[in-house]
Amino acid sequence: MKAIRCKKYGPPSSLVYEEVADMQPNAKEVLVSVRACGLNFPDTLIIQGLYQFKPELPFTPGSDLAGVVKAVGEGVSHVKVGQEVFGFAAHGALAEEVIVPANACFSKPPQMDFPTAASFLMAYGTSYHALKDRGNLSKGETLLVLGASGGVGLAAVELGKLMGARVLAAASTDDKLALCKEYGADATINYTTQDLKTTIKELTDGKGADVVYDPVGGTYSEAALRAVGRNGRFLVVGFAAGDIPKIPLNLPLLKEAAIVGVFWGAFAMKNSKENMQNTMTLMQWHAEGKLKPHIHAMYDLKDTDKALEEMINRKVKGKLIVKV
Repeated sequence: MKAIRCKKYGPPSSLVYEEVADMQPNAKEVLVSVRACGLNFPDTLIIQGLYQFKPELPFTPGSDLAGVVKAVGEGVSHVKVGQEVFGFAAHGALAEEVIVPANACFSKPPQMDFPTAASFLMAYGTSYHALKDRGNLSKGETLLVLGASGGVGLAAVELGKLMGARVLAAASTDDKLALCKEYGADATINYTTQDLKTTIKELTDGKGADVVYDPVGGTYSEAALRAVGRNGRFLVVGFAAGDIPKIPLNLPLLKEAAIVGVFWGAFAMKNSKENMQNTMTLMQWHAEGKLKPHIHAMYDLKDTDKALEEMINRKVKGKLIVKV
């Protein structure tokens, strides 16, 4: 089968498109013929050796996927050969076939096409876990989303509005913020032209945000934390800016605020029952037309490097899809 291979850490141009050996699933595993793979910002970090974990070289990147079950391992009964599914893997989905843990493989709803399904699980799963389980977002609260036009950010905007929050969306261009408005943002902040802390305070009548959703890191994190309200929750989702910020710990002390980590992948693996419940809720909302992933563009598998370059260069709004 064909796959994208990372043989050495480096930029997307260092990736190799080549033939690799076929695989067979072990117990509690599913072999999926991939039809679409959704790209996420961590994919750009993993290939550079900059992510929280480093797969042993060489490896195939890619986590968010949709396809058709080709084989199942012992102990798998909830999906069958020939069934259309979507799910996620630690890596390996940028290939014609991938091994998926059984508890991370779900039946694809008939109303979802493969690109939509491959756009869904990681972005919405991360954001819903963050807002519901880690941020305890309540109706009527103010949610600030940094990097609001990206895959997880736009999902957080959409979900925050659906959960009854007042949503402030922050991004780097007016074009990106226009998309955030389409997805329900009540107000927007262009943090390349507006002072982030000051604008948050102005938009909240000096009270600050109740919940901050931060997949960006870098210089914006401290400014956003300084504008969080009393008893606020600052959700650490990722570091798309590249730098992991050093936070003065007097800031949460003075506001009695909480800095809360969000690692959906670990939650999904270690709390599979709770993750299944969240996933069923998200699928129901999609079936009701309340959630709609925004697909920025689609690429062929052999052009994965071009797609990842576009993501690194901050040109993507919503999700990028690789068709297999």
